[in-house]
Amino acid sequence: MTAFKMRNLRLPALLLTTTLVAAYEGQHNGFDLTGSLVPAEQIHPGGPSRDGIPAIDRPQLIPAKRADFIEPEDRVLGLARAGDAKAYPIAIMNWHEIVNDRLGGERVAVTYCPLCGTGVAFAAKARGRELSFGVSGLLYNSDVLLYDRQTESLWSQIKRQAISGPMRGEKLEVVPLTQTTWRAWQEEHPDTLVLSDDTGHDRDYGRDPYAGYAAERGLYFPVAAKSRRYHPKERVLGLDIGGRFKAYPFAELSRMGAEEFNDSFAGRALRIHFDLANKTARAFEADGNQLPGIVGFWFAWYAFHPDTEVFSAKP
Repeated sequence: MTAFKMRNLRLPALLLTTTLVAAYEGQHNGFDLTGSLVPAEQIHPGGPSRDGIPAIDRPQLIPAKRADFIEPEDRVLGLARAGDAKAYPIAIMNWHEIVNDRLGGERVAVTYCPLCGTGVAFAAKARGRELSFGVSGLLYNSDVLLYDRQTESLWSQIKRQAISGPMRGEKLEVVPLTQTTWRAWQEEHPDTLVLSDDTGHDRDYGRDPYAGYAAERGLYFPVAAKSRRYHPKERVLGLDIGGRFKAYPFAELSRMGAEEFNDSFAGRALRIHFDLANKTARAFEADGNQLPGIVGFWFAWYAFHPDTEVFSAKP
């Protein structure tokens, strides 16, 4: 045994404890997981440090006619609220994951997790206070954990809830979002603005850092529950109504033979819209209001909701 190892064995207990705690906290990028609503051992470092993936805090939104960097088939996250319509190209979101913005006069956080294929937009306000969000560098069920800069609480994107910190247990209002092609979004919202690639960051937005990932069966990080019912990266529309969950796999929706059909779930009459050409799925209430569903990979939806119901097309 080397002298170095011998010296380490004789470290005072307090110093040794401090060293171990520091190492543990380093694994979690300095966030306090005391009392976490999910098992701390299931929270994994994704590789980058806190803010190593930089959120966009001063987004430049430009008219569609000036967006010469985006192709009609490119994927976007589309938001429409209070007369405003905006599109956030996934080619940019892949590199930043969060855009802190305003829509219809309200502060919003537009989020995207490339590992889960999930785009979720939140009204960025809790306990009467506006929040801004950053990327923690941590993952739960392979899904991005956001953190708010005001309290340093960690928030699960798919759970839509703060899992640790002073905001623990709080939920954010989800703003309905559409994951579709730039062409389809422009047709529906001709006056839309779009997030510019002039982000203030030096990134190659023409390169997909996750190229090939959506076709692979493998996952990069552990998840709490798995299902072989569909390909892990099968896209689904997931709904949460009153604490009950239902998934609409695109493979099932494509067998319906119609772009729209009626369904019912959790005592609610629904209208499901599926556009195969643009790989767009949305759910609407009877009054025409869009529900805040989540489009993402089957493995991610199931990992968070193993008790989910699943829509099946008629034979």
